[in-house]
Amino acid sequence: MTADPIRLAVVGLGAMGTRMLTAARAHPGYTVVAGVDVAPRTLDHLPVVTSLDEVLSEVDAVYVSTPPASHAGLVLKAFAAGKAVFCEKPLAVDLGEARAMAEAAQGRPNAVNFALSDMAATIEIERLLPEPGALRGVEVRLQFPRWPRAFQAEATWLSHREQGGFVREVLSHFVYLTDRLLGPLTVESVSSDFPEPGAAEVAARGVLRGSGVPVHVSAFSGLAGPEVYEWTAWGTERSLRLDQWALLSTSDGGPWEQVPLEQTGSDHSRLTLFAEAVRGEHPRDLADFASGLRVAEVVEAFLR
Repeated sequence: MTADPIRLAVVGLGAMGTRMLTAARAHPGYTVVAGVDVAPRTLDHLPVVTSLDEVLSEVDAVYVSTPPASHAGLVLKAFAAGKAVFCEKPLAVDLGEARAMAEAAQGRPNAVNFALSDMAATIEIERLLPEPGALRGVEVRLQFPRWPRAFQAEATWLSHREQGGFVREVLSHFVYLTDRLLGPLTVESVSSDFPEPGAAEVAARGVLRGSGVPVHVSAFSGLAGPEVYEWTAWGTERSLRLDQWALLSTSDGGPWEQVPLEQTGSDHSRLTLFAEAVRGEHPRDLADFASGLRVAEVVEAFLR
């Protein structure tokens, strides 16, 4: 690749795809060639076509933000054409497809859009996290009064077990974070509750383990209460808590004390890291398909 802007196609123009399209069009490292979606149209002077095939020869990279059951076909097609790929999580809902995607990604620029990959809080947790021997455990707690959340209401597939649910859509981010900090996770005991056939889960619980440290998961939707995103590492001398994605606090035995952070990750910053990957670098704070596969294997264990 040269230093010229990376020619990008954005596939899937739902909430996430539209957001990333907006970020990419404002990013000096990219030229967005086209959007790809179910209905052809022009979007703010940008052509939107119905098939990736129509624009694949015109781009250097592809961002995939369709429902996850369609990821594999699009991603494998792009890799086969020699393109770099930035994919939404989860990598796939079929583990065979996820493994094929991770294999095809080897030796090619690739990334998975885990929001916690480049957060300032994540980087600070890495600096402060006690050694595994000083960790008693990790807790992940999620609550959703409404699922799907309001900003995703039009993505009706999120309310169905086949592709959706908060385990794939949200817990996956915190599985990624834990995998990054503790190494590959093993599944000890996990389960989910489904209100009716075909519907997404309303509760998920489980125990995972990484580097010998137990990881406890508790998550619910459709309840009276606030929306909660909480990840806590309990240490013998210091504990860390990540709240609402970006707020980091520590405790040495007393009250939680917030850690001041100057900046946080964003679609723009992850696009910058992906541009580095496209140009042959290996950004540490960009999730790749190998980590996306490990996350998918843990997440799908909750849903089997």
